[in-house]
Parts: sequence; structure tokens; C-alpha cells
Amino acid sequence: MSVFPSADWLNSYVGLINSSEEFEEAARTFQAEIAFVFEAEEERGLLTDVWCHTEFGEGRCKSATYDVGREGAGDTTFVIRAPYSVWKSVIEGETDPIEGMLDGDLMVTGHLPTLLKYVRATDELVSLAAQVSSSFVDDVPVDDVR
Repeated sequence: MSVFPSADWLNSYVGLINSSEEFEEAARTFQAEIAFVFEAEEERGLLTDVWCHTEFGEGRCKSATYDVGREGAGDTTFVIRAPYSVWKSVIEGETDPIEGMLDGDLMVTGHLPTLLKYVRATDELVSLAAQVSSSFVDDVPVDDVR
């Protein structure tokens, strides 16, 4: 079981994305680099912001790198950031990511209408995130994290 957020969790997630025929079909024309930022919430056990750099194209996640820092994210097409607890809520299916983007709970830098064009792909990404066998950093002993 992978702890969210961690490199193991990200690798498991990418494996699910790249084996999903639904995602491949929904995102076949989507090409973008996306930085996902899990903002620190010390009281929940995430002590620093975690930046992940991903690259999507041809219906696949071509690359994903965990904890690259702001500098390592480079010039991404989109940055999607939120506090850890919001990401946890999205993964657990309690928060709809599109509504979260529109409401500002998930802050998006980049052309939001482009992301909205790929709602089906976004929904599949969330569905796949929920399928990763996960525990969460605020639910595990500190010694088990990272």
C-alpha cells in the first residue's frame, strides 16, 4: 500500500493511467505538462510543499517525477495546487475536481478552458487515483512516511 503523497503512490498512479483504455481514449489529443502541488499542512503530517511534474500526450502519462520543487517543475502548461487535505478529499471522491477548480479549492494556473475540454479525461484521472491502494500521510505513523 502506497502512502499519499509519495513517489511510490505516484508510480502506482501512473501505472493505472497508462493501463486505462478509458483514459487513453478521453485524452488522446491532450498534450500538456502539468505540475501537481500538494501544499504542506504540518498539522496533518505534510511538512513541506510537494511538487510533481507530469507530462501527458497521446492518451498516456509519458513521465512523472515526484518532489521536484518549484524549479524542477519548469515551464509547465498547467499548475494545479491545493492543500494536502483538498487533494485527499478529491482522491477519496468527496470533492469533484472540476467543481474544485471552478470554486478555487484547486488553484489552476494555465488555460482552464483547455482543461475543461477534457472533463472525461479528468474524471478518469480522479477515478484512477481512487483505485491506487493508498493510505494517507495523516493516517500513518510518522516513521512510515517517505
